[in-house]
Amino acid sequence: MSFTYALPKNSQAWQTALNTVAHHLPNEVIGYDFTANDITAKLSQLPLFAIIVVTLSSQEADIDTLMQNWVDTEAHWQLSIVEDDNIAKAHAHLISVDYPLAKVNIHRYLLAPKHDMGQISKTAAAHIIDDQITSYLSNVIRADVHILSVDKMLTRHRLACFDMDSTLIEEEVIVELAKFCGVEEQVSIITEQAMRGEIDFATSFAHRVALLEGIPLDSIDEIIAKHIHIQPGAVAAMRALKAIGYHTVLISGGFEPFAKHISQVLGMDEYYANPLLHDGNALTGMVDDNILDGHQKALIVKKVAERLGLPMQQVICIGDGANDLPMMANSDLGIAYHAKPIVQAKASAAVNITGLEGVIYALGHRLDYQS
Repeated sequence: MSFTYALPKNSQAWQTALNTVAHHLPNEVIGYDFTANDITAKLSQLPLFAIIVVTLSSQEADIDTLMQNWVDTEAHWQLSIVEDDNIAKAHAHLISVDYPLAKVNIHRYLLAPKHDMGQISKTAAAHIIDDQITSYLSNVIRADVHILSVDKMLTRHRLACFDMDSTLIEEEVIVELAKFCGVEEQVSIITEQAMRGEIDFATSFAHRVALLEGIPLDSIDEIIAKHIHIQPGAVAAMRALKAIGYHTVLISGGFEPFAKHISQVLGMDEYYANPLLHDGNALTGMVDDNILDGHQKALIVKKVAERLGLPMQQVICIGDGANDLPMMANSDLGIAYHAKPIVQAKASAAVNITGLEGVIYALGHRLDYQS
């Protein structure tokens, strides 16, 4: 059975909301010399924030009322609801998948200052707002709350780079390989230590691969066929990104045969991963001299962006482990997907209650079910 979702096409929702708010801001905020010609440049300097609240439809809560109640207690802020225009809805991209996405309600807001905020930086204001709103809503409902500078919503991001293990797929490939030679427990312990950032990735990688020596080469296809599962929402996320115009890249600290398969299944443009060294019959337990670690991931992102002629301001990176942090830090938006605490703490946004389609919501878009 196929399920269809609508992605509003060429949506101007955030720009329209920003334009509307701009013309109602006090002169002390926008500046007395404000003209329509410099609206975007002027507003980019102000503490204006996009707030996206994603909740499961099974949870009953009036988020609009909750958000308005919160802002009513704030002396510094005013809130506007962000809606897509009818043209964008009428000409929506239709995204078809073979399973239903998580049923969610998506609430989008623009938070603007009521008066001149003085010397407070956008970063400082964002941290304060994030702490307040997340704490406030968490007492009522489980939700993904994304709070980003509004210019992030207006940027035409065009390159999306994804980690593979536990991001595009549910498994850690090296753990699946370890099951074939009875060293799963040892490999899992080392993997978790590396993902938490407790030990150097390259060193831990070499130690884990050494434990895989002797695995028959023909077992790789069997593992791919029987033990690797695409993350819920990954197909929808990739199709939505392609519809918007993204170049999509898989960058993994795992192995090439798996990365090649996953990138092909999801229709991604490129993939990068570590070679799986073998002697023609079995794995050697050796690693390539140039291990693809977190540092290498970040370099690959930069090189791909340069080749495509894109500034890093048009790049987003998605991952779950500590070795994804360098590439996430270098991009305009780093999105954590069901990630380790250290990654969620440092990411621009964190997806926890949905499948990978939550990345689309974090980018300020909608995916609405078509009955």
